[in-house]
Amino acid sequence: MLQTQLRAFHAVAVEGSFTRAAARLGVTQPTLSAQVKAIEEHCGAALFDRLGRRIALTDLGRRLLDVTQRLADAEAAAGELIGDARALRTGRLRVSADSPYHVAPLLAAFHRRYPGVQAVLSIGNAGTVLDDLLHFAADVAVLADVPDDARLHAVPCGRHRVVIMLPRDHGWAGRAAVGLPELAGQPMVLREAGSVTRRLFEARLAAAGVAPRIVMEIESREAVREAVAAGIGLGVVSEAEFGADARLAMVAVDDPELVTREFVVCRAERRRVAVVRAFLELVPG
Repeated sequence: MLQTQLRAFHAVAVEGSFTRAAARLGVTQPTLSAQVKAIEEHCGAALFDRLGRRIALTDLGRRLLDVTQRLADAEAAAGELIGDARALRTGRLRVSADSPYHVAPLLAAFHRRYPGVQAVLSIGNAGTVLDDLLHFAADVAVLADVPDDARLHAVPCGRHRVVIMLPRDHGWAGRAAVGLPELAGQPMVLREAGSVTRRLFEARLAAAGVAPRIVMEIESREAVREAVAAGIGLGVVSEAEFGADARLAMVAVDDPELVTREFVVCRAERRRVAVVRAFLELVPG
């Protein structure tokens, strides 16, 4: 039995007229009559008593109306839910990012505009974030390294210098910048190999013919910060991620190519999805 046939029966039962029901559903009266007749033939019993131009529900018809009313209520509730989701009055946005610093302002703007939509944020390195996006574990991603992949749609959202993070009492703390050659022999505390900032930093060192002295490799920015504050070595961080810490100072590197670029990324086929499109529209032009 088709949903359209049950909808036809329900309209006739509620309207008390095949003519009015056909107008309500936007179909011809013969089409509507055929749909109701198909149900009656399927169950082998009449749903309406035809009394000249009047109709009345049979006992079976009244019982079926109880069921189709619940179906109509559920259909209306589903339509309302879908409408709310489409208008972003409700819903869920899953965001994966390689840093909380770049994504937080976008999430704040999104929440102000769409307070009924719940945002769920996960943080990982660039490889993890990209994997989340490609395997549909995230709706959008904010990251610094976007491969040339036709499956992805990327919008630039920021450009930041990479700086050296060092203890407040370090001899370089008062300087505006240091050159890459000066980093030769300096103890460094770096993120794991999957970090975009680390890859960029090591590539620029290699271009300058400088070999880094890595004394510790750590998987989180927070742990790198604590290691630098403890005097273990110098850290490398995007200027936007430096934050405020009285124990630390930052110094720029005299290399215009030592810059990270952030992107908001989604799967190309999902950029028209309402919640994804809404997030992309918040990216500064």
